[in-house]
Amino acid sequence: MNIDIRHNEILYSCDLSKPIDLSIPIGKVKCFYAEDVKMSPYVSGEFVGSVKVGSPVNFYNVFFNPHGNGTHTEGVGHITIDQESIMDCLTQFHFIAKVVSVELEKAASGDQIVTVKELRSRCNDNIPESLIIRTLPNSEKKQNMDYSGSNPPYLSKEAMQYIVEKGVKHLLLDLPSVDREDDGGKVENHKIFWNIKSNKADDKSRINSTITELIYVPASVKDGLYLMNLQVPSIILDAVPSKPVLYYLEKKKNS
Repeated sequence: MNIDIRHNEILYSCDLSKPIDLSIPIGKVKCFYAEDVKMSPYVSGEFVGSVKVGSPVNFYNVFFNPHGNGTHTEGVGHITIDQESIMDCLTQFHFIAKVVSVELEKAASGDQIVTVKELRSRCNDNIPESLIIRTLPNSEKKQNMDYSGSNPPYLSKEAMQYIVEKGVKHLLLDLPSVDREDDGGKVENHKIFWNIKSNKADDKSRINSTITELIYVPASVKDGLYLMNLQVPSIILDAVPSKPVLYYLEKKKNS
């Protein structure tokens, strides 16, 4: 099924039969020393919720940490005392998104970071409401990593300020966090993104903006514009597992 989408007065065609899934399944990656995902059949008396042991259905309990066990989308409640639900922050689910590939650079501290210089160069100051950052090199190992204790790459403060200045509402990246793994609890880039001064949102906070972490952008996906469907389950929590899906936008002739 094809649809036409107009963006910045340009008409694009989009084939909805060719989705590109950016999510990493829960349990394939881990960070921040989160516990492993646990799945086990519900047990009550003689009932065991597993077809393998004679139950008519599989009826499983699942334990996981949204932030530490896979692709997830978080809202402002991630860093506020009120812990606003992602369901209140994310109320639209289709966006124009730009994929950019960036080279990591070494900071004075020795950390690997995404710099504002590299981001500005790749974006050409032209960013829609959603930005998807793919870090290079783009190894398939990103889909099966335990980042805990490895001090993985993150964004520089200036890079995050640039993202906010350009009006990005939905930021997606293939890293465990926009902030340093151990930053002493500052979560500075999170606060910049949502415009949070303490631990409480106010009328100046960007409460309808989201951050999606631990995605994987396949090498076959070219940098450029896409239609994105950001899928999330209905869970009343500050962060939930998510499934960002892209659809390539092709500029129509004579548009």
